[in-house]
Amino acid sequence: MWLCRPGLANDPCTASLAATVAPGPSPTSSTTVQRNPPATTPAIDCFYVYPTVSAQHTTNADLHIDPAERLVAAAQAAPFAPNCRIFAPMYRQLTLGALLGTSGVAAATPAAVALAYSDVLAAWKYYLAHDNDGRGVVFIGHSQGSSMLIKLLRSQVDPSPTERRLLVSAIILGGNVEVPVGQSVGGTFQHIPACNATSATGCVVAYSSFNQTPPANSLFARAGTGVSVVSGKPPGPNSSFQVLCVNPASLSSPATPGPLQPYFPTSATAVPTGSAQKTSGKLATPWVTYPNLYTAQCENKDGASWLQVTDVAPLGDTRPVVSAVLGPTWGLHLEDVNLALGNLVTLVGDQATAFAAQSIASGPDGPATTS
Repeated sequence: MWLCRPGLANDPCTASLAATVAPGPSPTSSTTVQRNPPATTPAIDCFYVYPTVSAQHTTNADLHIDPAERLVAAAQAAPFAPNCRIFAPMYRQLTLGALLGTSGVAAATPAAVALAYSDVLAAWKYYLAHDNDGRGVVFIGHSQGSSMLIKLLRSQVDPSPTERRLLVSAIILGGNVEVPVGQSVGGTFQHIPACNATSATGCVVAYSSFNQTPPANSLFARAGTGVSVVSGKPPGPNSSFQVLCVNPASLSSPATPGPLQPYFPTSATAVPTGSAQKTSGKLATPWVTYPNLYTAQCENKDGASWLQVTDVAPLGDTRPVVSAVLGPTWGLHLEDVNLALGNLVTLVGDQATAFAAQSIASGPDGPATTS
């Protein structure tokens, strides 16, 4: 079962990408419209696994495509269409009720996690056998989607030189990729390092975003917590490891603040897990971007490692600002993707170019890791 796949009818990953550029001081003043048409013949593919969105009243969702899956794919994956063909499998994910402890829904078990992962693994193997044809791949996931991709990359790609040669990059957000303290590889992955340049390939971009220091009981940014458990990492803190933070606004210098390029759907119902961009509903385009509204830098303090997102809007700027709507333990988790979506889409375009050049230079064996 595919949510997004080339040639699929009503594919949400081919939604309109037209965006209103709103530089401020209000969402509707001095705006321009930006067109972002999908590529007709992209050179690489994207393999996207969506986050927890199912509100079904069971531990595992079924494979029916509900509006929630379509909406989140349009909000998180579709913007990458100018750079890649998008493949997004349906999977029997752990539902919101199972993860949040909703009354009447049985809590997640190892067997329930294994069931969800089995669908993602089967989809990856099917894609390799029927659709890949040696093309480079960008893995994209968020939250539970990231936890599934961490398991997939650890078991299938990281230990396999053949599959690693297909890896353009892995964008794994809100998923607690772990590394030894002060290192850029090891821990979760043995052969997939952090991306440290826009031309780096075979590497990973990972972070969890907060607007303040994550509390001690945070679900993210601390080793051994949150979806680390779902992805197969042992629970509990470990002072030898930290959660990897790659700054999408400053790859080569993660601790240096860089400008974020956020893109948000303009409909308040567009992202079932995101905070509503209420004032942007007046805009005619399905997307809005707010330049010069946020900066980001990686910070490491008191056992936490996170992407610090700072509102830098000048006095009088009324453009909507995201907040920790689920509380401090979640931080800006719901907006991990959209806060840096422009940075990430640009990065994938640069990596696709670099991957193509490396493939030509290295011949039939394909490119090696360049991070």
